[in-house]
Amino acid sequence: MHLAHLDDPVASLRRPSAADPWRILISGCLMGLPVGVDATSNGADMPADHWLRTPLVRLVPFCPEDTGIGTPRPMPDLDGGDGRDVLAGRARVLGPDGEDLTAGMLTGARAMARRALEERVDLALLMDRSAACGTQVVSLGCRFVEPVRYRRGVGVAAAALLEAGIPVVSQRDHRALGLLRAALHPSFTPDPTALDHHRHPWVLANLPDPAV
Repeated sequence: MHLAHLDDPVASLRRPSAADPWRILISGCLMGLPVGVDATSNGADMPADHWLRTPLVRLVPFCPEDTGIGTPRPMPDLDGGDGRDVLAGRARVLGPDGEDLTAGMLTGARAMARRALEERVDLALLMDRSAACGTQVVSLGCRFVEPVRYRRGVGVAAAALLEAGIPVVSQRDHRALGLLRAALHPSFTPDPTALDHHRHPWVLANLPDPAV
């Protein structure tokens, strides 16, 4: 499986309860923590009434970039491959001025995977397009250079989680998130037209499948 895609993210999960909730690892920025490259949350703050804020879920926030590189930091981007290639030593992570951030990114990714295993998380919800947490689409080179280029693939931390056996979804996987929400809130009906990020028409039209 070259992408971090789950056809049915609920199928492999146990039934949650208040006594034994789903443990979901979540990118720190999605929780509103000031861990973005500029020490903000990147505007990704989860509202207080978000459907994940339920006794049936225990959220475990973590930012691998903050852990491995620090905050604020240069914008890290993948160079020469995706996160799996970085783990294998075939690609690097570079900052806007060409500074090599690979070692710090690997440190953060491995720390995130360790935290996931220590917390016995059931699932990870990650920020897509990030060089660390991307689960479907990642940048191809520096995002400050126009035109910004993208490719299908996973970030370094997402790759480390997948190697550790942790399933991942992104905040852009609307079909998968709808299924998860319905499992937690039976009165919710998922949108049958919702798409996961890798099925979005723009992605299909502009980003060739690297496995083909």
